Amino acid sequence: MTEKILLVDDEADFLEALSERMRARGMDVVTSASAREALETVEKGAFDAVVLDLMMPGMDGLEALRILKQKDPKLQVILLTGHATVEKGVEAIKRGAMDLLEKPADIDTLTQKIKEASAQRMLLVSQEAEEKIKDILASKGW
Repeated sequence: MTEKILLVDDEADFLEALSERMRARGMDVVTSASAREALETVEKGAFDAVVLDLMMPGMDGLEALRILKQKDPKLQVILLTGHATVEKGVEAIKRGAMDLLEKPADIDTLTQKIKEASAQRMLLVSQEAEEKIKDILASKGW
């Protein structure tokens, strides 16, 4: 299965290089240069994972994470940062991030995290569908 991911970073060169490396690993990649652009992109399509830069001008990654998880709690978000601190890591996990990786992230580690995110999202969607089916069957009295 091809993972569909959204990469979000304000550094154009980094965004281009990372997207090329992810595509070379068979992933369907969409990019955004800002958190606001990413929020609009997520409104238009479904993603297995969002790889989001923590420090960006305007809206930072933590605020974007909060909004993304509010709109879609099943969305799997991996934060990347060049300025990792324990406090930021704890805050990111509290807000629902799947993980926080330091830049430059090891490409194999990031690829594995994306695959885990895709599997987790699939599991959550499947569980939600099961619940809906149970509710329908219960309401019909079958």
